[in-house]
Amino acid sequence: MTFILSAASKAKLEGVNSLLVKVVQKAITVSTVDFGVICGRRTIEDQQSLFAKGATKTMKSKHLDGKAVDLMAYIDGRASWEINVYDEVADAMAEAARECNAAVRWGGAWTTANIAAWEGTMEEAMMNYIDIRRGEGKRPFIDGPHFELM
Repeated sequence: MTFILSAASKAKLEGVNSLLVKVVQKAITVSTVDFGVICGRRTIEDQQSLFAKGATKTMKSKHLDGKAVDLMAYIDGRASWEINVYDEVADAMAEAARECNAAVRWGGAWTTANIAAWEGTMEEAMMNYIDIRRGEGKRPFIDGPHFELM
């Protein structure tokens, strides 16, 4: 089944870097999981509010300059936060990034600087990131919906 971006998702891509928009638009056509855009470019006020709530870890977000998007996965028409569906969305984003010649990092595998260059599944990239963080004695921070241009 081929999915398409809704009008609301397209509106949230306004102000986002054109290469990242192209990647998202391609990814939705190859994804095995439906998804929509829940956040594109943010204002500094939005970022400050999210930071104050603990919903973001930085004030240096790539959302501020339109180089990041957050995608929501949908299963049977319902929003899903299950990480296993986000690695499938990430697989589609990696395929699209390769086709668009874009370097994209996924919030589920922070140590993989470019998912388009990763040789394997995004689940494997995420497990690699988790292993690295645990090996450093640190807790992994998994942000499955987040994708950013590098």
